[in-house]
Amino acid sequence: MDAVYIASDEADARAAEAVVQHHAQLAGALALKVESLAALARAGKPLDEEVRSDLVGWCRTELVPHALAEEGTLYRVAAQQPEGRLLVEAMLAEHKLIVSLVDDLELAIHPVSVAITAGALRVLFEAHLTKENEQVLPLLVGLPEVSVAELLGDLSELIGSSSDHGADSSEQGCGCHEQEATGLPELDARAIPHAIRHATIFGALDGVAPGRGLVLVAPHDPLPLLAQLEQRAPGDFAIEYLERGPESWRLSMVRTVSVPSNA
Repeated sequence: MDAVYIASDEADARAAEAVVQHHAQLAGALALKVESLAALARAGKPLDEEVRSDLVGWCRTELVPHALAEEGTLYRVAAQQPEGRLLVEAMLAEHKLIVSLVDDLELAIHPVSVAITAGALRVLFEAHLTKENEQVLPLLVGLPEVSVAELLGDLSELIGSSSDHGADSSEQGCGCHEQEATGLPELDARAIPHAIRHATIFGALDGVAPGRGLVLVAPHDPLPLLAQLEQRAPGDFAIEYLERGPESWRLSMVRTVSVPSNA
């Protein structure tokens, strides 16, 4: 479902949309990392510690700090509203559960246990983001006495530097499977709601290490997406068409260049 924000001013509407786009990037990154672990478990392969460490590290440096930033900004103000108090209490409880799942993910031993824990984390996080997008943000932007734009400041703490990573608001759930022909995890863009499709895909690609990638399944030839990707990361990805319609387009997207440390 695409959220429509009735904001008190244009700046608040833009700020809310920026948060939604960043949420999509986080969801895309998490989906791809979780699918990489799930694919190992489905294939009966040993646990890849590098893949697990990548997911845990990303959670501790990206996902959890994002949640904490929300607590001091969006949640703090929403909790002061009668209609937001119980919602915020539930969201804070989910933050604690997210942190607990990350801890469990780091300590789990068996590949299946790791995959199950990672899957639970993904489901919880995506449901959590839906409530933020469809309940918390609409509550805040509808309050004339609250400036969401000022509340978030320059957005850098909450949405990071990735807010300018080419998210396309004209283009939301994410479907992932294993693509056996390439050995790459598969991201099905057809299952992603239109409003945050590009942001979700870019979030997945941002976390890809050199030599790794994904298979993108699209409902049409994704030429606009590829043009945006080349703008954001010129020459960083090797693109190969695996299927060209008529019902779906499949592309292998493998990173060939290291991500700069300040990216």
